[in-house]
Amino acid sequence: MQLDFVNRELTIKLVYYGPALSGKTTNLQALHKAAEPGASGRLMTLETRDDRTLFFDLLPLTFRNQGSLAVRLKVFTVPGQVIHSSTRRLVVQGADGIAFIADSRNAETQHNAESFIDLKENLKQHGLTLKQMPVVIQFNKRDLPEVRSDAEIAELASHGREPVYLAVAMRGQGVVESFVGLLHLTWSALDAEHDLNKKFGFDSNAFLQTVAKKLGDPRPLREILGACVGGALDVLKPEAG
Repeated sequence: MQLDFVNRELTIKLVYYGPALSGKTTNLQALHKAAEPGASGRLMTLETRDDRTLFFDLLPLTFRNQGSLAVRLKVFTVPGQVIHSSTRRLVVQGADGIAFIADSRNAETQHNAESFIDLKENLKQHGLTLKQMPVVIQFNKRDLPEVRSDAEIAELASHGREPVYLAVAMRGQGVVESFVGLLHLTWSALDAEHDLNKKFGFDSNAFLQTVAKKLGDPRPLREILGACVGGALDVLKPEAG
């Protein structure tokens, strides 16, 4: 988190992590496409022959509350290939929240597990643990054959603390829900540490609802946050409209 008192601007860094070709870039592209005109900046994508993202994508979304505090959301992805570990470590540095994008296909289970372990190790390099970092998990590519069943994923989610979402990022399904869920966890953690709501007269529920609407989802916040299939449901369901 970076706070500019002069310009009254708070910058939050969110990182999309996961194995190669799991749908990290596709999630950012879907968010960029869904955002209202003026709510997002230019989406920069670097593609290579062996991985869709060589370094990272940067998607700045800026929202301003009634108390004139601008919240700037910088959203990054990391390259999934094993050889780019040092780049992932660099991108994760300073992250306020992480969305782990897993490939739902049974054949990718091992790759998902290896990438999750890699995330733990990279956080450790920065003196952090998963328990200290707001994290949501998205199981993407639900439209493909031979994927892990909804029941299996729900069972996995019931044993973890991270909220779990189902998605078809290519169609935009589950993308906004995952993002709003991550932002809610991240803001809750930052507010608990820095008392942001009180210091700036910030209504976090109204902020999240505004973010969702600017991303094309007019549903009540409670319904959006409740889209997860497991994990920290008590944390993800504030008293919201």
